[in-house]
Amino acid sequence: EELADAGYQFSSANSINIGRLVPQVVYYVYAYAKLLENEEIKAGEKINVTVPTGNFGNILAAYYAKQMGVPIAKLICASNENKVLFDFFKTGVYDKNREFILTSSPSMDILISSNLERLIYRIAGEDAKANAALMQSLTTEGRYEITPQMRQALQDFYGNYTSEAETAEVIRALYEKTGYVIDTHTAVAAGVYGKYKKDTGDVDTKTVIASTASPFKFTRSVMDAIDHKYDSMSDFELVDELSRIANVAVPQAIEEIRNAKVLHDTVCEVDEMPQVVKNFLKI
Repeated sequence: EELADAGYQFSSANSINIGRLVPQVVYYVYAYAKLLENEEIKAGEKINVTVPTGNFGNILAAYYAKQMGVPIAKLICASNENKVLFDFFKTGVYDKNREFILTSSPSMDILISSNLERLIYRIAGEDAKANAALMQSLTTEGRYEITPQMRQALQDFYGNYTSEAETAEVIRALYEKTGYVIDTHTAVAAGVYGKYKKDTGDVDTKTVIASTASPFKFTRSVMDAIDHKYDSMSDFELVDELSRIANVAVPQAIEEIRNAKVLHDTVCEVDEMPQVVKNFLKI
């Protein structure tokens, strides 16, 4: 109310904002169109989609694309060692009562996958009360279990996870085989796709792997996966070396950081944050 009275209105563009989620549907329409354009598939041919996910937003967009008519067969949900989604698809139980693990794919280090609620709503027959009851169970007990009928509605999904060691191996192996460098999150997806093929025998369906970050954002993890010899290099030395071995220019956003002036240096405790915000806004 105090901010509103001062004429300020705050909103969020995080991954549970539907305004951010809906445009992601375009990724999968575009990917299918490019496969057609490149004559990788025939019109109407089904593809698989593999998405590294923690908060379930990106793969939910692929699910929505499928509902809208994009010919998607399997939605392959890739987790890191925080494998709460893998366990959910395997058992029908969502249980956040577990150790939180810090990994080299931090955007997926999530134990409460907020966007999964939107999928639960669909498979619960778009029953808001049933959906709310499950989410309340998650809040109070840290877990919920869906019905056998709801599990049946998840047949289009496949879940698995890639360990830290496996993630590094995927990065190294792909680089040594092709010269192409991927980031840690994309490597999680690539690792899970490999497990999907072994588990199902489905090796022929054309599959899109969503690459969700630049390797330049996670340079040390990526370079360490390729060769431990890079451990001794500084951060910007690693950036330049990654550019060299991948034959890719350093992104301008990273170049600008090299000599950027420090503009913000405010540090505060959590309980001081409301007052710091007021100070910024001069209210």
